[in-house]
Amino acid sequence: MGEFGLIGRYFQRAVLQQAGDPAAVALGIGDDAALLEPAPGCQWVISTDSLVQGVHFPEQYCPTDLAYRALAVAVSDLAAMGARPLGFTLALTLPTADEAWLGAFSDGLAQCAVDHRISLIGGDTTRGPLNIGISVHGEVARGRALRRSGARPGDLLCVGGPLGDAAAGLALVLDQPLPAPLDEASRDYLLARFWRPRAQCELGQALQGLASAAMDISDGLLQDAGHLARASGVALHIQGADLPSAPALRHWPARQQLDWMLRGGDDYVLLFSLPVAALAQLGDWPITVIGRVEAGQGVWLDGQPIAGDGGYQHFKESADG
Repeated sequence: MGEFGLIGRYFQRAVLQQAGDPAAVALGIGDDAALLEPAPGCQWVISTDSLVQGVHFPEQYCPTDLAYRALAVAVSDLAAMGARPLGFTLALTLPTADEAWLGAFSDGLAQCAVDHRISLIGGDTTRGPLNIGISVHGEVARGRALRRSGARPGDLLCVGGPLGDAAAGLALVLDQPLPAPLDEASRDYLLARFWRPRAQCELGQALQGLASAAMDISDGLLQDAGHLARASGVALHIQGADLPSAPALRHWPARQQLDWMLRGGDDYVLLFSLPVAALAQLGDWPITVIGRVEAGQGVWLDGQPIAGDGGYQHFKESADG
């Protein structure tokens, strides 16, 4: 099976091309490029992610889960900006055209596309070591995009969901020793939080006009909070006792739970600052206040400044060496 047969069979599927708003895609797969149709008065929001085996995902994986994760983490960047997803392109490099693998991968991609209402509008396939490149395109009303800058002293610091789940899920994927027996429901929940994160697009859109600054948590709370603090020129004071965790995480000792919540990464929930008066306007959204924004700089935990961030950074070892 050649490149064009591969595309036609696995990626030129109606469910992938029609997962999002059909009015937003004027021309999808089939020509040299796609045509998107943003709503009047909106700005483009564009982001690109590349996933490499052994770096962004383990050597052992299910292609269906891998595809879901690859798209979801890319869409999370749109959520962080308060954008509505429109379309995405896929650049897929494969060592071989394994039809069973491609079928499973295509199914996972379609599931995620439907869940996030985003259509596949084009891409490329090549032969080589496994690499997944996804570019997502969204729209936001002009001047309404959420930014990392803008947090002000007196604001609340909030997160959009539990922390540490994905790190625990990765420990399960890697078959690391468990401190205590783990029931099946907890295991399934944690594995899903790693392999099938849900980008918080609806929450991001609800935060427009309310949040003073926002981003998604991909590299760990402390590291990403550091990015937000630097961009806004403020200090973020986090209260460890207020960090939200799911019941499944509590199978591990408290010290391990806290470390994963602070440094684990891959949770893809939103981190944002919010004026106190705006909190009531968010109604029933499941958000948690974890601290406050104050004058100063850096990230503080329980009144103590954090030296370094402990999150993941590409090329860090080579830079330190």
